[in-house]
Amino acid sequence: MKPIRSYSEKKPVTHAIGTTKVIAIINQKGGVGKSTTAINLSAALGEAGKQVLLIDLDPQGNATSGLGIEKSLLSKCIYNVLLDDTSLEEVIIPDVSEGLDIAPATINLAGAEVELVSEMARENRLKDAVGTMRGKYDYIFIDCPPSLGLLTVNSLVAADKLIIPIQTEFYALEGVTKLLESMKRVKSRLNPSLDIFGILLTMYDGRTTLSRQVAAEVRNYFGELVFETLIPRTVKLSEAPSYGIPITQYDPQGKGAISYTNLAKEVMQRG
Repeated sequence: MKPIRSYSEKKPVTHAIGTTKVIAIINQKGGVGKSTTAINLSAALGEAGKQVLLIDLDPQGNATSGLGIEKSLLSKCIYNVLLDDTSLEEVIIPDVSEGLDIAPATINLAGAEVELVSEMARENRLKDAVGTMRGKYDYIFIDCPPSLGLLTVNSLVAADKLIIPIQTEFYALEGVTKLLESMKRVKSRLNPSLDIFGILLTMYDGRTTLSRQVAAEVRNYFGELVFETLIPRTVKLSEAPSYGIPITQYDPQGKGAISYTNLAKEVMQRG
C-alpha cells in the first residue's frame, strides 16, 4: 500500500501547465471499464510527462484501491469536499504514480447522494472544488459512479468533456442514449461547454464476431468521436488493481499497457 501523504509533500512540477482539461469518464452501466480506464489512462499520461489528478467519485472506491491506497486509513476523502466544505487540496494524495495524484473515495461517499439533495447549489459542489485546481494539472479525470444520480450530475457540471467507455459486448449501446439525454439536459441548463471528448471501446476480443460487429456499430453511430485505440480483454488488466499499480507498471510490455499508452497519445493529440 502507498504511504498517505499530503498535497504539500507533492514533488515540484517541472513543466509549464497550460489550460487544464477536466474530463469525466462516464457510463451509467457498471462493468464497462470506467475505473480501469481512469487508473491506466491517468497513469499513462503521467508517464508521458503530464500532471494528472484523478478524482474518485465512485462510492466503491475502485480507482482509490486500484492505485494502492488503503481506504480505512483515510481521515478525509472526496465526500468531505462535497459536503463539509473541505478544500480539494486537503484530500489529494500526491505522486501515487509518476505525475499522478488522486482525490480518493471511501464508503462515506455512498451517503452523499442522499445528503446532497437538501444542500444549496448541490449540482455545483464538485465544479467549485475542481475550479481551485485548474492551472495546477494538465488533466483532471473524474471516475464516475455507475448511475445517473447527483454524484454523476456533479461530474457533468464540473467536466469540460466526457470519455464514454463502451464494452464491445451485447447491449453495448443500451443505456448510452439515456446518458446522452442527461448530458444534453446538463449542457442546456448548467454547463453549456459540455461535450463528448471521445468514445472508448473496451473489453475487445478481435477473435469474436460479436466484438468486431459491436465495434463497427459504435464507430458507425459515433463516427470520429471513437478513439482508434481498442482496449483488449486481458487477465493482466483485471489483475493489476489487486497489486495497487497501473497496468503500465504491472505488465509494461503487455497488450493492456500498450493500448493505454496509445490511448494517452490519442488524448494528447486531441488537445
